[in-house]
Amino acid sequence: MENEPDHENVEQSLLAKTTEEELNKSFNLEASLSKFSYIDLDKELEFKNDLIDDKEFDIPQVDTPPTLESILNETDDEEESFVLEDPTLLNIDTIDSHSYDTSSVASSDSGDRTNLKRKKKLPDSFSLHGSVMRHSLLKGISAQIVSAADKVDAGLPTAIAVSSLIAVGTSHGLALIFDQNQALRLCLGSTSVGGQYGAISALSINNDCSRLLCGFAKGQITMWDLASGKLLRSITDAHPPGTAILHIKFTDDPTLAICNDSGGSVFELTFKRVMGVRTCESRCLFSGSKGEVCCIEPLHSKPELKDHPITQFSLLAMASLTKILVIGLKPSLKVWMTFPYGRMDPSSVPLLAWHFVAVHNYVNPMLAFCRGDVVHFLLVKRDESGAIHVTKQKHLHLYYDLINFTWINSRTVVLLDSVEKLHVIDRQTQEELETVEISEVQLVYNSSHFKSLATGGNVSQALALVGEKACYQSISSYGGQIFYLGTKSVYVMMLRSWRERVDHLLKQDCLTEALALAWSFHEGKAKAVVGLSGDASKRKAVVADRMVEILFHYADRALKKCPDQGKIQVMEQHFQDMVPVIVDYCLLLERKDLLFSQMYDKLSENSVAKGVFLECLEPYILSDKLVGMTPQVMKDLIVHFQDKKLMENVEALIVHMDITSLDIQQVVLMCWENRLYDAMIYVYNRGMNEFISPMEKLFRVIAPPLNAGRTLTDEQVVMGNKLLVYISCCLAGRAYPLGDIPEDLVPLVKNQVFEFLIRLHSAEASPEEEIYPYVRTLLHFDTREFLNVLALTFEDFKNDKQAVEYQQRIVDILLKVMVENSDFTPSQVGCLFTFLARQLAKPDNTLFVNRTLFDQVLEFLCSPDDDSRHSERQQVLLELLQAGGIVQFEESRLIRMAEKAEFYQICEFMYEREHQYDKIIDCYLRDPLREEEVFNYIHNILSIPGHSAEEKQSVWQKAMDHIEELVSLRPCKAAELVAIHFSEQIETVIKKLQNQVLLFKFLRSLLDPREGVHVHQELVQMSPCVTEQFIELLCQFSPNQVIETLQVLECYRLEETIQITQKYQLHEVTAYLLEKKGDIHGAFLIMLKRLQSKLQEITHQDEKTKEKLSLKDVEDTMVETIALCQRNSHNLNQQQREALWFPLLEAMMAPQKLSGSAAPHLHPEALKSLTMQVLNSMAAFIALPSILQRILQDPVYGKGKLGEIQGLILGMLDTFNYEQTLLETTTSLLNQDLHWSLCNLRASVTKGLNPKQDYCSICLQQYKRRQEMADEIIVFSCGHLYHSFCLQNKECTIETEGQTRWTCYKCSSSNKVGKLNENSSEVKKGKTAPSQVKMSPSCHPSKGDSAIKKAVSEPVLDPQQIQAFDQLCRLYRGSSRLALLTELSQNRSSESYRPFSGSQSGPAFNSIFQNENFQLQLIPPPVTED
Repeated sequence: MENEPDHENVEQSLLAKTTEEELNKSFNLEASLSKFSYIDLDKELEFKNDLIDDKEFDIPQVDTPPTLESILNETDDEEESFVLEDPTLLNIDTIDSHSYDTSSVASSDSGDRTNLKRKKKLPDSFSLHGSVMRHSLLKGISAQIVSAADKVDAGLPTAIAVSSLIAVGTSHGLALIFDQNQALRLCLGSTSVGGQYGAISALSINNDCSRLLCGFAKGQITMWDLASGKLLRSITDAHPPGTAILHIKFTDDPTLAICNDSGGSVFELTFKRVMGVRTCESRCLFSGSKGEVCCIEPLHSKPELKDHPITQFSLLAMASLTKILVIGLKPSLKVWMTFPYGRMDPSSVPLLAWHFVAVHNYVNPMLAFCRGDVVHFLLVKRDESGAIHVTKQKHLHLYYDLINFTWINSRTVVLLDSVEKLHVIDRQTQEELETVEISEVQLVYNSSHFKSLATGGNVSQALALVGEKACYQSISSYGGQIFYLGTKSVYVMMLRSWRERVDHLLKQDCLTEALALAWSFHEGKAKAVVGLSGDASKRKAVVADRMVEILFHYADRALKKCPDQGKIQVMEQHFQDMVPVIVDYCLLLERKDLLFSQMYDKLSENSVAKGVFLECLEPYILSDKLVGMTPQVMKDLIVHFQDKKLMENVEALIVHMDITSLDIQQVVLMCWENRLYDAMIYVYNRGMNEFISPMEKLFRVIAPPLNAGRTLTDEQVVMGNKLLVYISCCLAGRAYPLGDIPEDLVPLVKNQVFEFLIRLHSAEASPEEEIYPYVRTLLHFDTREFLNVLALTFEDFKNDKQAVEYQQRIVDILLKVMVENSDFTPSQVGCLFTFLARQLAKPDNTLFVNRTLFDQVLEFLCSPDDDSRHSERQQVLLELLQAGGIVQFEESRLIRMAEKAEFYQICEFMYEREHQYDKIIDCYLRDPLREEEVFNYIHNILSIPGHSAEEKQSVWQKAMDHIEELVSLRPCKAAELVAIHFSEQIETVIKKLQNQVLLFKFLRSLLDPREGVHVHQELVQMSPCVTEQFIELLCQFSPNQVIETLQVLECYRLEETIQITQKYQLHEVTAYLLEKKGDIHGAFLIMLKRLQSKLQEITHQDEKTKEKLSLKDVEDTMVETIALCQRNSHNLNQQQREALWFPLLEAMMAPQKLSGSAAPHLHPEALKSLTMQVLNSMAAFIALPSILQRILQDPVYGKGKLGEIQGLILGMLDTFNYEQTLLETTTSLLNQDLHWSLCNLRASVTKGLNPKQDYCSICLQQYKRRQEMADEIIVFSCGHLYHSFCLQNKECTIETEGQTRWTCYKCSSSNKVGKLNENSSEVKKGKTAPSQVKMSPSCHPSKGDSAIKKAVSEPVLDPQQIQAFDQLCRLYRGSSRLALLTELSQNRSSESYRPFSGSQSGPAFNSIFQNENFQLQLIPPPVTED
């Protein structure tokens, strides 16, 4: 029996001393069930809605549910895979954190038998949950099983059933009945009957424990009376003969049982008693000929749930090898649900288990079913119409195969995997709580019955394969306990109580883990909790008491285990590991009384422990989680940090503590000595409600140096800043440094602080002290910030009479202090008046300030006799005006004074108000700091909408008036301005620019795109004469850049430009223009003339003249001339070419002819090499015989001086030989490459493919099964095989130029790649997938029979060729020589043909030679081995 859902009692099985006592308690369940009804228990476990996280997926209702006959008549071929019709059952959203990448059972292995089991390990759960299960050996029963085998030849145990009695069946046909004290009560049957019937293969006890059903290996069934031990029935004709009983199960109705035989059939047994005669009627529910059932599970409900609406249907779940069925036996037979598994490992065991659970406040049965490594949960409800409704819950993915599934309670399940390891799982969170190895049980397997060995093994192979791991009859659960039947023993497993779990950790010395586990019980976050009852507060109190006991034990252990000797660091580390745990849990439990009395006293015995304890409190105090400590601990805390010189920490602690219980004077003294000003202010405020004294103390420090005009030290600056912040807080009603002042004190504190600030003299003042010392000190310290503080305070003031008086009074004092003293800077005075202007500009202003004071400030800031701090004074005045102070001045006077003081920003501000934008240009141009911003200003005025046409015109006119200034300032910016806004007035601008240098700069910025002016040349419509004017200026001022500039200029006339360059004798430029015009000969003659003149100079100079003209000049001119000839020779006929090249050769040889007659010149060798360069360049365009003929016809050489030209001719012959050798070598290498490539291509294309499996990887059907369709088979080189119809449905085809191209569905989907583009080839496991062989369905995979049509258009590579070529490229492991040569030729020819090459891909051509792995391979390519 796999699982007989029973209802646990959480108060059962607390700590017991002996196994016998455990058994007594665990069996004495009937009495204890009354304490806790089943529904109460389920509410206890499940009615917390916030913990319920099941995702429900409603299976839609069908109009007419299928009949049992229609189900039975379905074809049930084991090879067929079931496709789930309801898509919600495969909803991907249900995948949990441990699930595999597919949620459906059907696709979990994707039909590939070779795929390995998934090995995702869950986290180690022992440290989180402790030991959840307690397992014990039932010694009494185990001993008697062994004894029975020895003494009465009972044989080995084969099956177990548990109720309030335990029944064990044996291999010789005996049933041993034990009571709750493990005493043998009955021995039913005999070995003689066992010899006839075979071994007991299944057992079942009914609800009231009065009847026992035994199924036998040879097919018989017996019923026994458990009270008297009498045989009541012996049934031999309930099912087909010759098949073993695999399962026999009582239903809730004592007259109804279900049996399942090794033929895969299921029968309903109805027991009747007619006139004292006991009979049994049998009805076939499911025929094994239509599909073999190997697991059945009726729904059992306890008496508490006998009125549940679902019980009237008498539900039965059945698992065949391909699907799950749920049927109702009453009131009439009806199929309520079918659910197919899909394809999976045929050796895995189907499992079923019912249990009542609470979901959304309703208790309903839940069916768990699994096969392999996925557990599905189905919630079964009855709706208002009386129909049964099934919803799928979140399923559970595992990393192991299951052979048993048992509910231990509604939240906890126990799974047994195929290597005999138990896994305890919390169903809702799917967390693994514990794993237990149970190989010591030596579990009994039911394989022989599944193979029906007792009747000759007449079962299907599929059922025999499942039977290898079947242990249905060896595991039975009852009352929250699970019994495991071994070959010589019986073990019982149950959940430990919460207290036992904690104690178990304590015994193992895992105190920290025990506390953590106890805290999880306290917070209600623990899993599989047993033994905690009552409401939440009661449960928390029970757990808290236990935690306090553990904490005392923990503290004692910390002190005992402290290292006695050794370094202080070792002791500190020991206590830093231990003490924070005590502090944390005491505070979590809100037991400050415990923490600061017993715990503190205990830990104070060790000074190191005490120090660590005090340091642990710091983070809790700083986060305000620990408020209110005993005075002793507070004092010790401050002293401890003081001793460790951690004064910053002391300050942070003090401002978070309630310090009323400490010695205030002592703390203040300590704070002052250690410069803890925040703490000192806090102590004064909180301890004594004194707000003025700390101000006086700080003023005494910072006032003297400020009054004396000395610079403050860093420490004094910090004090001054704290003082300002403190005053700000007091006036705003906030406490310093954090929190708020009590509301009843706020007005009082504000008044006190104001009265203090406006005191005429300080206490203990010296006679020479100036009036209002506190205001004066703060103004000197930081005028701006002090005024900001006052401004914020004025914002908060209500408009009552006293507030208005305070404001006016403090303003009068500020004016008196600052205006009547000369020791304040203009910036400070400006700050004051800016502050006043802001206050006066407010709509509800009540302040009065004399306007003459503002005039005085204006005079003071604009005083022309004082040139110092010019920009500072201007900035101050600007701020004053922007703050609203402009209403205090007469505007015309203000502009006059600003111009006089050169305050151009002030002028701009004023002109802007009057919309006199043209005058602002003058402000920018006169202001050396901002003159370059004038361009942006003009651009903004002219382009931003909102300005009138008159304003724009005036601005442009002003800009035109100052155009020379603008051009000299930034020519490119000026050009950009003109081009964008007034492109049609460019010629007007040119006329205004009289200075030729400025005009040149302007035109260059405008016309030369390299100057960086961002102007579209199309927008600038200019006549060519402007460009020619620029070229002329360029010839004057920068003759070296003329050619470069002409190359980028567009709008100029050639004839006029040639005249300009001839005027300035720029011969190179003239030649360039003539060539551009098409007069090649004219350009050549100019270049030749330059070359001849330079050659003449170099041949006529001697040692004395030194080197006026270097040989480099000659070489450069010659190279330019050669380049001219080479550029144009392509487009000339032979005669025209000779007219270019031969005069050049003559010119180079002329000096050498003269060398014999005249004095020898200085560079004979250099000239020879240059002549050789000309000859080499000529050879590409003029035939060698013509060159030789011309040389030999020369009258100089014709006189027999052949020796002089011998060097030239030999050089030409060497060049010819080198090029011939290079050509032959290249041709030879290319031929070798081509031959090698073609051999490998042919081998790749003709190579056969080997499929991995004999079924389609999409529909999972064997390829030869689908005879009815004219379907082709496609095999990929990765080994996957498909029907072409399936691939088309998955959109794995690509049409390329009239030809169909296929891609492997599995490889492309597993690599997360969508449709492949036409030139890509996907690689998986080193093989290229998109190549395939097609076959008709009737034949086996073969090399030939390719059904690809040839495209009519130009030839393209078919998929086999592409694959072969890719393989070839990988094989070569480098760039082909063809690719190298192609790239080399890129530089020489613009029309080079780039051949198809595997090494070149993508739109951008990356150089092969830049590749870091590039190696020049000069050896023949490697020969591949097949």
